[in-house]
Amino acid sequence: MSILVTGGAGYIGSHMAHALVDRGERVVVLDDLSTGHRHAVPAAATLVVGDVGDVALVQSVLKANQIREIVHFAARIVVVDSIAQPLDYYMNNTVRSRALFEAAVTSGVERLIFSSTAAVYGEGGTELIPETADKLPITPYGRSKLATEWMLTDIAAAHGLSHAVLRYFNVAGADPAGRCGQSSRRATHLIKVAAEAVAGRRPHVDLYGEDYDTPDGTCIRDYVHVADLVAAHLAALDGLRAGSSRLVYNCGYGRGFSVREVLDVVRRVSGVHFPVLLRERRPGDPARLIADSSRIQAELGWKPRFDDLEVIVRSALDWEEALARRQLMPA
Repeated sequence: MSILVTGGAGYIGSHMAHALVDRGERVVVLDDLSTGHRHAVPAAATLVVGDVGDVALVQSVLKANQIREIVHFAARIVVVDSIAQPLDYYMNNTVRSRALFEAAVTSGVERLIFSSTAAVYGEGGTELIPETADKLPITPYGRSKLATEWMLTDIAAAHGLSHAVLRYFNVAGADPAGRCGQSSRRATHLIKVAAEAVAGRRPHVDLYGEDYDTPDGTCIRDYVHVADLVAAHLAALDGLRAGSSRLVYNCGYGRGFSVREVLDVVRRVSGVHFPVLLRERRPGDPARLIADSSRIQAELGWKPRFDDLEVIVRSALDWEEALARRQLMPA
């Protein structure tokens, strides 16, 4: 049997596909390549180019490859875009997920892991955020993900689908083996943007607001290395295979860094002093989001290996250098 990874040509999905291949799993990637890249998919995986919302296509892929497990990453993730284009986000993140879930239950899929987000918690507050915190998302992105969580819970109860929901905080870094990383055509994540500035891919970094209720006035986030995030997915998959029917976990390190602190680390690690331009606040940016990830550590034994901001930044910088080398290579 194979495992289907939707969005497996994208940033996090490609890391998951590589990790599954590394441990001997048969992997099928379904991606429309609108934001993903063929080069990110492991050579040992089967790539199907198509729409996760196409029920007939998904059913045929599930049947042809004897798939009983799905890891669902395919989604739109840019918060500001979701505010300007809410219909697009509800279509991509919620409606297409509903189609995927229909194909799953009609095809006998037994286990599904859903890629969710800390945006379901909304403003977050000043304390560490546990999984039981109120779900009060403040953007269409967060609401589209929370709606999908609710839908998955109802579908799973009706059809006996074992599932896990992983709520990411801020994901950054790249594969320690250098095989894949964040290759977004229009990056918005801070560490990726700063790494592009270091590499000369952009002239400066925009800082959106310095009047938040934080020590230095800039937003604070919990940054988690993508390799640790993938390890959390593997632990969740193993938990479902061991008999768990429903798992819900935060994925973060339980400590935050402000925008200014992150930029200082990028400058120190890279040795490049790139310009930073102050902008107005962006809509949908909470002041502080920090995970309480004690549940996944206690219940699944998840032990982060890369809980160090300098390590995360260095891996992001290394990936930018790798991208530059790839672009200089002849076709």
